Amino acid sequence: MHIHLYSLHGLFRGQNLEIGRDADNGGQIIYVMELARALSQRPEVTMVHLFTRRMDDPVVGPDYANPVEKVSDKLTIRRVWCGGKKYLPKEQLWPHLDEYVTNAITHIKSEKVFPNWIHGHYADAGYVATELSSVLNVPFAQTGHSLGKPKLEKLIASGMVEDEAMVRYCFERRFAAEDGTLANAEFIVTSTDQEVQSYEAYPAASQAEFHVIPPGIDFKRYYPYLDDLHHSGDTDIIRKQVMHTLRLNLEKFFSHPDRPFILAICRPDRKKNIDGLIHAFGTDPELQAIANLAIFAGLRSDITQMPEGEKEVLTEILLLMDKYNLYGRLAIPKKHDSALDVPQAYRFCAGKRGVFVNIALTEPFGLTLLEATACGCPVVATAHGGPSEIVRNCENGILVEPDDTAGIQSALKKLLTDEEYWQRTSNSGMRKVREHYSWEAHVDKYIQLVGESLKDSKGYGRKNLAKNPKLYERLKVAAKMIITDIDGTLISETGDYTGLDELRERLRNRGNQFVFGIASGRSLPKVRDVLAQFDIPKPDLVICSVGTYIYYGLDPLFMDKGWMKHINYGWNAEAVRASLAGLEGIEAQDPADQNPFKVSYFLHDKGLTSERITEKLGKLARNASVVITQSAYLDILPKRASKGRAVRYIGNKWSIPITEAVVCGDAGNDVDMFTGASRGIVVGNHAPEMEPLRELKRVYFAQGHSAAGILEGLRHFQFLD
Repeated sequence: MHIHLYSLHGLFRGQNLEIGRDADNGGQIIYVMELARALSQRPEVTMVHLFTRRMDDPVVGPDYANPVEKVSDKLTIRRVWCGGKKYLPKEQLWPHLDEYVTNAITHIKSEKVFPNWIHGHYADAGYVATELSSVLNVPFAQTGHSLGKPKLEKLIASGMVEDEAMVRYCFERRFAAEDGTLANAEFIVTSTDQEVQSYEAYPAASQAEFHVIPPGIDFKRYYPYLDDLHHSGDTDIIRKQVMHTLRLNLEKFFSHPDRPFILAICRPDRKKNIDGLIHAFGTDPELQAIANLAIFAGLRSDITQMPEGEKEVLTEILLLMDKYNLYGRLAIPKKHDSALDVPQAYRFCAGKRGVFVNIALTEPFGLTLLEATACGCPVVATAHGGPSEIVRNCENGILVEPDDTAGIQSALKKLLTDEEYWQRTSNSGMRKVREHYSWEAHVDKYIQLVGESLKDSKGYGRKNLAKNPKLYERLKVAAKMIITDIDGTLISETGDYTGLDELRERLRNRGNQFVFGIASGRSLPKVRDVLAQFDIPKPDLVICSVGTYIYYGLDPLFMDKGWMKHINYGWNAEAVRASLAGLEGIEAQDPADQNPFKVSYFLHDKGLTSERITEKLGKLARNASVVITQSAYLDILPKRASKGRAVRYIGNKWSIPITEAVVCGDAGNDVDMFTGASRGIVVGNHAPEMEPLRELKRVYFAQGHSAAGILEGLRHFQFLD
């Protein structure tokens, strides 16, 4: 198994994960990293590649600019560009996901790290996994981690206006991506049964196959608090130093450091309900007399420079601290080392007979509850989401409603004052967390499911079974390509089909020697019709509608969305139509020959030059191209769209050197295919506008017409040898 894991947002590196840095660096980062390590240790797995986003930003340091980080012999972290070089929160990544898909394919082919299984994590990576699954024809699984629709409901319930939430969190894009993964993934991995129920809000939920596989934790890091007493050696000297430093840092906040403390570790996110915890503590003098409160709410230096959502939460925390006069009773450390301080904080809390608390408005799973439980802390946890199953399995604490202040206070006091109950829940949790939540058990089940899916689908995905798997394998390995126009080039318009039988046979038996593509002014349905009429072998790709769309094969579902995103820059089709309205000498073509990126006319006035039309377009011409073909057809396209640019895009995306591409054409809308570094074949029956290309040494003017001319040119370039 060659497994790709995709987790785009946040910060990944092989050591010292920056957990708590911001809202994007929480439990998901730990989950994905530990899953990757656990999978890489299995004998059935050949290699695990964790794909994330690459950035070169001094704000986050140099580690995240490294394109490939080797974590172990069977695990790498691979970073791919999208959305510029700056570190971006996940809400700002949505416009750049198609760019990520394009660049990921380029990286995969150039590095020769093709997967036979893909796994997406969170909605953004789920979108990427869906697209890569289609293009690479590889099955995939998905883990949501959290879902958009339940989050929106909670935000509205907490007072946020729905329209504001939709814009701020890009819910429209997120909902579509989540629904797409449900429809296309081989299966969905969830951590709890309750999480499965939360998918019912999505239309495609009925199409999905769900498997509940609870994650594990690293028991080498999260071990019982009593074990510290029996450890010795250099590593344990470091642990004791960390514990000593942690104790000093926490106790300097407390007027009575001898008391047990209530511990919360979470991101400064409104849904974590930190304000609800402080309110419960601050309004109960009895609770304050029993224990202190310590909140590890991420990492911060200057609150005013933090993202808006985190700034709001942290400001509210400090205001509540002042409102309830919790000085000497509440600790909010500014910084901590997640790799060292967090496990020690759990053990320090357990050793003081304290309690860990997570009363989030909703918690998809609750990884921190497992970590705290493994170290010996009883818990008070939200009844909404995964914690209900954790507490049921481990018998490690009390569930509460996150808005029930009295219930939260009562649960905390029960655990803090009843020594026998505290000990029973602590012991039960430490024992049962190992029974129910280990990475070994998780990976056992996961590998079994992957194996069954690959066997059932013969490696191509049951939900995305390609009609021609050879097409996808060819794109992966081919090092050269031939792209040809249809009308007048591949197919004669005069009825001279000399050479067509031989060319058909060459294309049909191309194996993985080269990629065969069509570049045509026709729409995809019309391309499909003419290829069927003349029994042309199925192409690997189709550049159609004068370079505005790219498809893989002849299936409209396999559209290159990265290309659409690329050419849409600055384009306004309606404004183009409005500017040319009333211009004499042109007539709009049929709606079937128009598309969102192509405004097409019949040209009746041969005196209308491209210069005159450009002048008519005015400022719109900055982002538009004017293409006149055979003095009879006029196409206005986005500036970035053309057959030639599409050929170069394909070459870059699939790591096929453009010098190893041969393009074939006969008329004006083919010209720009010949302007790059590719070699070109102009067939003998070409239009006059092709004549200027004779000056280019890499362009061959054939004597033969159409198919015969293509064969003549291919022999000239020794392309078929």
